[in-house]
Amino acid sequence: AGTVWTASAHIITAIIGSGVLSLAWGIAQLGWIAGPATLLLFSSITYYTSRLLSDCYRHHSTGKRNYTYMEAVNAYLGRRMEWACGIVQCVMLCGATIGYAITASISMVAIRKSDCLHKRGHAASCKFSTNLYLVGMGVAEVVVSQIPNFHKLAWLSVLAAIMSFLYASIGLGLAVARVASGTWGKGETSSSLTGVEANGMDKIWRMCTAIGDMAFACSYSAILIEIQKIQDTLRSTPAENKVMKKASGVAVSVSTVFYLLCGCFGYAAFGNRAPGNMLSASGFYEPFWLIDLANVCIVIHLVGAFQVTAQPVFMRFEAWASNKWPDSEFVTKEYRIRLPAAIFGVNPLRLVGRTALVTAATVVAMAVPFFNDVLALLGAVSYWPLTVYFPVEMHIAQSKLIRRSSGGGGRRRPPANWIGLQLLNLVCLVVAIAAACGAIRGLSHSLLAYKPFMFEQ
Repeated sequence: AGTVWTASAHIITAIIGSGVLSLAWGIAQLGWIAGPATLLLFSSITYYTSRLLSDCYRHHSTGKRNYTYMEAVNAYLGRRMEWACGIVQCVMLCGATIGYAITASISMVAIRKSDCLHKRGHAASCKFSTNLYLVGMGVAEVVVSQIPNFHKLAWLSVLAAIMSFLYASIGLGLAVARVASGTWGKGETSSSLTGVEANGMDKIWRMCTAIGDMAFACSYSAILIEIQKIQDTLRSTPAENKVMKKASGVAVSVSTVFYLLCGCFGYAAFGNRAPGNMLSASGFYEPFWLIDLANVCIVIHLVGAFQVTAQPVFMRFEAWASNKWPDSEFVTKEYRIRLPAAIFGVNPLRLVGRTALVTAATVVAMAVPFFNDVLALLGAVSYWPLTVYFPVEMHIAQSKLIRRSSGGGGRRRPPANWIGLQLLNLVCLVVAIAAACGAIRGLSHSLLAYKPFMFEQ
């Protein structure tokens, strides 16, 4: 049965991922005051709106359970909003697969570069293209995507959780060791209250990108209801929404402390020259075997994370095709292939459709292999609608908050709680737009000096 601790474990697994690698860079752009404060603010907002979202799992009047985020949106806000939510989720999930492919290829290059620098010295010019590794990642994902009943492979989630904690802990440990060695605040590694110095507009755009990175790191609302469905198995008391509220508190607290440690110690270790990816070859150099281990963990984690993220898109497309062409053998026929260890089922639609999606993600990743800007854009696009807007609007509909209530003297004024929720909505929208603008600006500048499919680092 679901408990607070199992729910917390699922949420922590969903939160802690590749976003942790960019936090040192993000705090470097914002400085010692604004950096941690922004991270704390995003975590607080995520925790508050996750509580609102937990109450939407079971409909307040009918008692009907909503097993997906889209079902909950449809139950409270109607069909049009469900479609809007579906589009945002699809964009976010497809974008996340691109981000995972980029990150995994950077980690594979980092292993090769780390070994090169160890053998030839830290001043050596060791540059390698990510393209070959992106192609290899794509081929591996095409093969893995054909595994039937992939969503039932519980061991994969456990493995991914172990890998994410391991590489994040290695990064934190290396940063702590570097600070303890006495490099904090010396020369080029110095840090400051206001972060990296730059001209006015460049500084603002960098800060916006950093905000987007932090939003991406704190996002998990898109799958919270799905996690709540897993928890709602046997126990009826305490109610599943109360379990999820407590679990969200535990998970957000643990992940926020972990994020603050990684971001702050990473900034202390590198100062204003903090790399975009703390475990890339431009970050730590020694011990090279430990850095290699961390990057191997990243690759293993992201191979699984790619599939976990892509599976809902696969299944949604295949369900749509089955409804549209129920008599087509291309859509419905299953061919059995006998292998030495097992009988493997191949469906033409699954083979073609999933291969096409993985190929598209791989090609886009090869075209725009920019870690921080892609993460910032994903955070900006997904954080406001999925973490703030839909939970707030569903809570308003559930609580029957009207826009205006009768006040004294015959005057009518908006209720305070409605004003507060809409103000939160508006502020987060403005922040999301600013983060998206910073990410797009960063991508455009990177593309000006970049030859497509020729990226080296």
